[in-house]
Amino acid sequence: MSTCSDLVPMVAPGAQIPIAQMRSLYQVGDVEKRLDKLPAREHEHLRATYERMLEKGPQRFQVKPSGLPAMDHLYNELPNFTEVLDDLKRQLALCHDSRDGLEIAPMLLLGPPGIGKTHFARRVSQLLGTGLGFISMSSLTAGWVLSGASSQWKGARPGKVFETLVDGAYANPVMVVDEIDKARGEHAYDPLGALYGLLEHDTAGTFTDEFAEVSIDASQLIWVATANDDRAIPEPILNRMNVYEVQAPDRDAARAIALRLYQSIRAEHDWGRRFDTAPSEAVLERLAGVAPREMRRAWMTAFGNARLDGRATLALADLPDASARRAPIGFTN
Repeated sequence: MSTCSDLVPMVAPGAQIPIAQMRSLYQVGDVEKRLDKLPAREHEHLRATYERMLEKGPQRFQVKPSGLPAMDHLYNELPNFTEVLDDLKRQLALCHDSRDGLEIAPMLLLGPPGIGKTHFARRVSQLLGTGLGFISMSSLTAGWVLSGASSQWKGARPGKVFETLVDGAYANPVMVVDEIDKARGEHAYDPLGALYGLLEHDTAGTFTDEFAEVSIDASQLIWVATANDDRAIPEPILNRMNVYEVQAPDRDAARAIALRLYQSIRAEHDWGRRFDTAPSEAVLERLAGVAPREMRRAWMTAFGNARLDGRATLALADLPDASARRAPIGFTN
């Protein structure tokens, strides 16, 4: 059961003030029963989990923008995500000026490394005014990272879905499954097995983490998966998601991204006032050839090198690929 709340959880740039309702994610009575059945002085981690659930209570914010949010800044910032943003805008329009909750179809972003897929997911979370959960599948091998491991196992713990909902403030956070095509299982454990139910609205409403063994409402999660190649992703997973092929930005778009990043870094720091309001055309052209996720590091390196030389203008030699060819630092006779 949901009840309206006047409490506003957060405001993101470009977003309307979010509307917040409270949604109950689990039944307190179920948690109390599980806690009462635990043997004394055993399963301390599980006991602590139940006690934490009771202490925090089952209510979480379910938020959505109060109106159709301004998205022009995202189109400018992420020009290669136009198709995804168009689809997101259509889905936001459906719940605009209605009592319906926010409903965003699970999405899979396909594309080469470094083009901003994970950054896009974070910006969606900020736009919607909700929380963020993050799972990097490339660094995980166990099949229980999403759904938890049985408390009977040594070192068992809840899965990422449970932790994000129980420990977070939101019933509908954005859940990022990064590099889903890199998922690796151990023996018979499928690391994506839990997604078959979690990506279906009806079954996700009664999701049970194998560690806690308490039904929890995961139906409001907003799923964003990223991948370089869809051939390693099971067909049933692909069928449950909207799949978008995201291309690397073209040269003009890459220049625009690099320029906006230069200006934002300069504006964010007091030392930014020491530098030119815009980089030279030559430097900007060089940065246009850098993957978007590497641009910030390249700019920061260039700012640092220019500052060491006491210059307000960045030079090509300040950029990482050029500075690597500089003479090594050392003492001379």
